[in-house]
Amino acid sequence: MPMSAVRPLSVTFPDSPLPDVPVPAELRFDTSRPFAACLSFPVAGRVDDETPRCWYFSRDVLNEGRHVPAGSGDVRVGPGAEGEVRITLSGAGGSAVVSAPTEVVAAFLAESFQLVPLGTEGDHLDIDALVARILDAG
Repeated sequence: MPMSAVRPLSVTFPDSPLPDVPVPAELRFDTSRPFAACLSFPVAGRVDDETPRCWYFSRDVLNEGRHVPAGSGDVRVGPGAEGEVRITLSGAGGSAVVSAPTEVVAAFLAESFQLVPLGTEGDHLDIDALVARILDAG
């Protein structure tokens, strides 16, 4: 039975024209995706689609990136200003730098590691469910 951890937080976009405006977000972890963390944002101003947008990336990258720069490609994580973790999200439409409070990120990771301890992610994979999800999406 999948279990999850959800940690609401306020993030900022330090490289934006409004670097100090807090934006609601959530860090999410689900045991059915034991290697992944999700940074979720609500879709502002869209009444036809209230589904939050999730950026999935390696939980290990988030953990390591609190201390030293980590990741490559679409998601990179590194220490930011005092008490902050910088998460850089890149895609076809551009990129954004998100600043998240270190203490919230650490609490989220601790909760996710209680659900799936570091190094045991492979024990929590349901390959049959993964194959079914891939076939359903195709």
